[in-house]
Amino acid sequence: MIKCHLSRILGEKKLKIADVARDTGINRGTITRLYQETAVRVEFDVLEQLCLYLGCEVGELLELPDTSDKGI
Repeated sequence: MIKCHLSRILGEKKLKIADVARDTGINRGTITRLYQETAVRVEFDVLEQLCLYLGCEVGELLELPDTSDKGI
């Protein structure tokens, strides 16, 4: 399962979900689902907005954990 590092990044930058929603126009529910890692899909434009706003790359925000030891 893909891991989202939004909660860690927001913590490091001392930002709140409400700040990100207000500043980017991204729906607060969408940000909350990414923050809590309950999102089942995300639009590319949302990823782009988050990365631009947070000053990070997609690979810093999302991670595909190593699955080599799980037979996948």
